[in-house]
Amino acid sequence: MHESSLKKYAELLGKETIDLITSKDDQEFDIAFDHWLVEGIKKLESDKIKFRKLDEDTLSSILAAALTTPELLVTREQNSNGHVDLTATLIRSSPKKVKLGEAKIWNGNKYHVKGLGQLLTRYTTGRECRGFVISYVKAKNIKDLFESLREYIDKEKPFDLDGICKKHDIKWSFLSTHRHSSGESVSVCHVGCNLF
Repeated sequence: MHESSLKKYAELLGKETIDLITSKDDQEFDIAFDHWLVEGIKKLESDKIKFRKLDEDTLSSILAAALTTPELLVTREQNSNGHVDLTATLIRSSPKKVKLGEAKIWNGNKYHVKGLGQLLTRYTTGRECRGFVISYVKAKNIKDLFESLREYIDKEKPFDLDGICKKHDIKWSFLSTHRHSSGESVSVCHVGCNLF
């Protein structure tokens, strides 16, 4: 599709879609994808009473459906050295822009970090854009839980944490950067979904 036709098509879908599908590099894609992730999470949170009893796989399937657009394909259980919970692929990008995400039902700091380990040591090759670990939190006080998680990761420095975690624009989230076995620095967004 020609770029001007693509922009006209995107205008029908909104500015955020334009930002997503016309992102020229990984950083632009990361920023545009953050919007989609927040919107998908908001959809889960707006119906949290119905969703709170669901398991991780079902919640992730709903989130994948909420994130998918005509230009962004979000799939479940794709193979990348194992079955990744969420794989987001920008369809018309060259080279392909891909994000990998691990999902967990919140069960404390160590359990979230276990998901981080799966993402960094099994699924990520070093070629993908910034990854993400989402925790579906069914306990009260998600704000304090995620502040505690950030402090825990800063202290324990799991999976070759480079420096300390950084604040992120998404509520109940933060970013970490890790030295990957590929030699690349791999960034990860840690984000909470409030289902309490």
